[in-house]
Amino acid sequence: METLIAESLEKSYSYSEYRNHISQLLLDGLSTGDTQSEDLTHYSSLNEVRMNRLDRTIKVTLEISERLKKINRSYILLVITEGWCGDAAQLVPIMDKMAAENDLLDLRLVLRDENDALMTQFLTNGSRSIPKLVLLDAETNAVLGSWGPRPKGAAQLIKDYKEKFGVINEEAKVELQKWYLHDKGMSTMEEITTMLEENAQTK
Repeated sequence: METLIAESLEKSYSYSEYRNHISQLLLDGLSTGDTQSEDLTHYSSLNEVRMNRLDRTIKVTLEISERLKKINRSYILLVITEGWCGDAAQLVPIMDKMAAENDLLDLRLVLRDENDALMTQFLTNGSRSIPKLVLLDAETNAVLGSWGPRPKGAAQLIKDYKEKFGVINEEAKVELQKWYLHDKGMSTMEEITTMLEENAQTK
């Protein structure tokens, strides 16, 4: 695992590098990932608009900011993602804002399809769901935990919808986007901050 993590970090992006990479691909009519299609490029384009909006509007609350600033251990937040992923577009900008609150938090992003072996280690119920945040000790690269692909409320919404209708269709995706819009990143901030605090206490 240590070698795998090290190799993944070598291929990782900062948030600004990740955003630039997606933008450059879109200029060529492409998306991230092994598979290329008009749909995936369309989703990537929509997601770029979403991320631009969230970069401007998402605010870390005073309470979360104070809690993050108290973290006194160096962490790497290694996030497995893709530019076409709607959940990633909603969540990665929040993670960037959180990491900016404390110099001991280093956000690094890797593309799922370019890091298949890493993704295989962090499946969700057997699926390659993203985004997936892998919490690492910055000094040793030891894996301390993981989070994702969605905050609990969003995950429950999708679970309930699938149980009721048997499929995740466009209507479900619209309802999910509404959930994110209403939540304003609060659930994500709370859950990730709690994970960080719990790990810091066990050092």
